[in-house]
Amino acid sequence: MSFKTIAFFNNKGGVGKTSLLYHLAWMFRELGVKVLAVDLDPQSNLSAAFMQDEELEEFWPEGPHPRTILGAVSPLMEHEGDIAPVEAVRIADNLSLVVGDLGLGEFEERLSKGWADCLTDDRPVARDGFRVISAFHRIIAAARDRGGFEVALVDVGPSVGALNRAALVASDHVVIPLAADLFSLQGLRNLGRTLRKWREGWNERRVRRTVPPGLELPLGSMAPLGYVLMSPSMRQNRPVQAYARWGARIPAVYAHSILGSDAVLPSACLAEVKHFKSLMPMAQDARRPVFMLTGADGAIGGHAAAVRDTYALFEALAQRVVSDAGIRSEPIHRA
Repeated sequence: MSFKTIAFFNNKGGVGKTSLLYHLAWMFRELGVKVLAVDLDPQSNLSAAFMQDEELEEFWPEGPHPRTILGAVSPLMEHEGDIAPVEAVRIADNLSLVVGDLGLGEFEERLSKGWADCLTDDRPVARDGFRVISAFHRIIAAARDRGGFEVALVDVGPSVGALNRAALVASDHVVIPLAADLFSLQGLRNLGRTLRKWREGWNERRVRRTVPPGLELPLGSMAPLGYVLMSPSMRQNRPVQAYARWGARIPAVYAHSILGSDAVLPSACLAEVKHFKSLMPMAQDARRPVFMLTGADGAIGGHAAAVRDTYALFEALAQRVVSDAGIRSEPIHRA
């Protein structure tokens, strides 16, 4: 077994990134893979998907938030020490969550300065920078050690700022959710440049002599696992033909911009997720993923068939991620 951290990232918002991660996390759990979901998006949509408002309110009281990701990095933000321990919240067997926080954006300035500080020859300043930039990695590693997780799935916001840079530095792999439109194509081009820049920048930093002794640093490999095409039958009133036309251009743009190759790999598309349509409101009401809906939730007739199709799709996607990321050497089966 090899623990992996996988970020779901696209600097273009509104492509279904959080929903994709949420469903994949539940499918890993369904297949007996112990999964940690990590909410590093200041919008905290992943936390809201997993937890009721009343539950989240307990994590977001007035004053400090010691039980969220913000509480874990607060000592660094306040220059009062290193990361604080934070417990992953058990959602179900084999599935836990590091709760997000709307205040996490306040960490952005500290992360921006820390990135620059890593390159200074002033040893105390550089060491502080490395502690700041490695904070997310060390929080995830501590949760891994306590909970015995096999994979961490990391949700980040749609930006290329310092917060996401630190989240991606903490990640072994990147999955890119895409819609079939002009904005996703342009986003892919921007994303390729960004990932290369971040990867090269971190490689330059992590070999410096000013790294604090004994500090566990991430490799910052950010290796692309592939993309997931979110494919509604109708998107923003665009007809299916337009969707197909844009979708056909994605493989070449992905190969050139993300992989730095002109050789198109059909296998780069991990899955094509069709629009959940009326199943999504049903799933939100039931507080469960689409593929776990039952007749009691209203999934009958054609809906029941769609639920079965969705289960098969996410099962195949989970198997593919396990294999390609090297999480397990043996096949996984339903728990």
